[in-house]
Amino acid sequence: MKERNLLQYLMVSLRGLAMGAADAVPGVSGGTIAFITGIYEELISSLSNINLSALKVLKAEGLKAFWKHINGNFFVALFGGIAVSLITLSRIIVGLLEHHPVLLWSFFFGLVIASTLLIVKTIQNWNLANIIGLIIGAVIAGYISLAQNTAGQANEYWYIFLSGAIAICAMILPGISGAFILVLMGSYATAMNGLKSLDFALIAVFASGCLVGLLSFSKLLKYLFAHYKNLTLAILSGFLLGSLLKIWPWKNNISDVPYLVHSDGRAEFMQANVLPQNYNGDSQLTLAILLVLAGLALILLMDRFAPKETS
Repeated sequence: MKERNLLQYLMVSLRGLAMGAADAVPGVSGGTIAFITGIYEELISSLSNINLSALKVLKAEGLKAFWKHINGNFFVALFGGIAVSLITLSRIIVGLLEHHPVLLWSFFFGLVIASTLLIVKTIQNWNLANIIGLIIGAVIAGYISLAQNTAGQANEYWYIFLSGAIAICAMILPGISGAFILVLMGSYATAMNGLKSLDFALIAVFASGCLVGLLSFSKLLKYLFAHYKNLTLAILSGFLLGSLLKIWPWKNNISDVPYLVHSDGRAEFMQANVLPQNYNGDSQLTLAILLVLAGLALILLMDRFAPKETS
């Protein structure tokens, strides 16, 4: 692993701040930021070093050798930056979700559309299996998006743990947004509120899920990308397409009775997607369209200036 001085570790933390900002926003991938800033390969390599061999090093050579083996200083600098960024941005995002939901979801909508286009572009062979995979992914995500029961589960610790385990795998993949996974699973608002209020019990459960995901699911994803890359990307593209139903900016309550009341008094109601002209409130259509375009432009510009992989 690389030897660094204090200033260089500070630069790693700054990259972590950028990754945390990306991971807080559906449609932007922290993995993409890691790739753009040149630390992606070191991150994946360091994660792969957390295995049984690392435990053998700990037993045979002690804590110092173990820490060096897993690149511990790198992890502390990087994930420290990510944590600071997530906690800071969560306060802003929660405020926007409460007071400007149409505008925030419009921006997210543009981010996800652009992310879908970029992932589809990377699929090298559109055969029947990949087309079916895309359709299956879209149908599953669409069904999940229209289901109303996940938000109730999103407050249960087992579901928060599962959400963290799945979302972290997306967070470390370029082009796939972990925050988007949380939105799809109905856990995004819960996670953001937990970070904003420093709910340490919720944060600990979520972080534990992330740790399990890093050490287990990430290996499965690595295998799938190594052996079934195009099919995996096709299914992920379908998931992104289907999720657009979840993040459609204009929703009306279909019941006056909340199905969930949070401990802080926030109430959640059953909702249905509607056209802007049927929205019960100011549709802010012009500004919403501009924010969709801004989200599209942000992702496309990030892709434009990202270093390209060489074969």
